[in-house]
Amino acid sequence: MYKFFRILLLTIIIFLFNFSFAFSNSEKVKIGLLVPLSGEYKDLGHLIIKSIRMALNDIGTDKIEIYPKDTNLDPNKSLESALELKNRGIKIFIGPIFFKSLLYLDEVEDVTFLSLTNKTTDLPKNVISSGVNSLSQVNAIKKFIKLNDINKTIFLTPDLDYKVEVTKAIRQSKIKISKKYIYDTKPTNLTKQIEDITNYKIRKQNLADEILRVKKSDLEDKEKQLEKLEKRYTIGNVKFDSVIIADFEESLKSVITSLVYTDVSPKNKYFITFNQWFDESFLKEENVQPLYYPSINKKNLESFNKKFFKEYNTYPNHLSLLSYDLLGLIYYLSLKTDLQNIENIFKKKNSFKGKIGIFDIKDNKINHRLNFYKVDDGKIIEIF
Repeated sequence: MYKFFRILLLTIIIFLFNFSFAFSNSEKVKIGLLVPLSGEYKDLGHLIIKSIRMALNDIGTDKIEIYPKDTNLDPNKSLESALELKNRGIKIFIGPIFFKSLLYLDEVEDVTFLSLTNKTTDLPKNVISSGVNSLSQVNAIKKFIKLNDINKTIFLTPDLDYKVEVTKAIRQSKIKISKKYIYDTKPTNLTKQIEDITNYKIRKQNLADEILRVKKSDLEDKEKQLEKLEKRYTIGNVKFDSVIIADFEESLKSVITSLVYTDVSPKNKYFITFNQWFDESFLKEENVQPLYYPSINKKNLESFNKKFFKEYNTYPNHLSLLSYDLLGLIYYLSLKTDLQNIENIFKKKNSFKGKIGIFDIKDNKINHRLNFYKVDDGKIIEIF
C-alpha cells in the first residue's frame, strides 16, 4: 500500500505559512494552494497544509512547487491571491475551500481551481468541485437500492440552500423514486409534514375504528384481540419501502424521530441518508438503527487519521484527506500529460484511486465512487 501511494499520490512540503517554497528545476509542477491562513478558519487551513506535507513525505518527490496563499474566507482576498500566483506562472490551484470564496475567480483566466467545496451549481467556469457532492452520494444510494430490490422510495430534502444540489443529483442520477418532498426544518412544521407523508392520522383512525369494531363484536377471542390492538399505534402500511433523507446531525435525528413517532420504524423500512462522516453519535441512538449511508472508505480514513495524529499530535478534518488526494491526483495527471494544457486535462475521462476512494474525472467534473455503510446494533458495518 505504501509503495502504491508513493507512485500515485502527490505531496508537498510546506514548513512555513507566510511564503512559498520554490525550486529551480523548470520541469517541476507548480501548484497554487488557496486556503484560509488567517481569520475564523485558519486552523482548517493549517490542517490542510499539514496533510500536504505528510503527502510529500509519502511520495518523496522533489518535482513539485507549492505556492500557498491566504483566502481568509474572503472572495476579494481569494481573487487577489489567485491573480498574484497566476502572474508567477501558476495554472492549477487546490482551493479555495468554501463556495463563498469562489465568487470572483472567473476573472482569473487560463487557470483551473480544484475547490474543496461539494457544491456543483453556479460555479465559475474555471472551478471544478472536488468535494463529495450530492450526485456521488445519490449514485451510491441508487446502487444500494438496486442491490436490495427496493421498489418504492421517497426522497426527503430540507428546505435549505442545498436542496437545489439534491434536485440536480436526483435528475442526473436517474434514480427511481416514488415521490420527493421538501420539508420545513422547524420542529412543529416538520412533525405535521411527516404525519401527512405517512398518512399518520388515517392510520391512527384505522386503529381506533378497529378497536371499536372488536369491542362491539361477539368474537370469542375479543379480549385477546383487544389486548393486541392496544399495543399498536396505527393500522395500515405506508406507501414506501425506503426513505432517503438528505439531512445531517441533529436535524436528521429530528426527521427520524418524527417518522418513528408516526409508527414508521427503521426496523421495517430502509432509512437511508447522506454521508455522515461516520458520526459516532448515531451509534448510541437505537431508534435510528439500522441507518444506511454512502461515505468515503472508512478504513483508509482511519488509517490516515492515525498517521496524521502520530505525525502532528492532532486529528485532521476530513478535508485534509481530500486535499491529500487532490495533490496526488494532480501529480498523477502531470505524469500523463502536460499541465500547461490545463484547460483540456479535466475534460478527458480519467479515474484515480486515492485514500478517499476513486475519483472519476470527465467533462470538467469530479465525482467519487463511494462505499456504503450501515449503522446497526451500535456498530458501523461496510456493505460495499
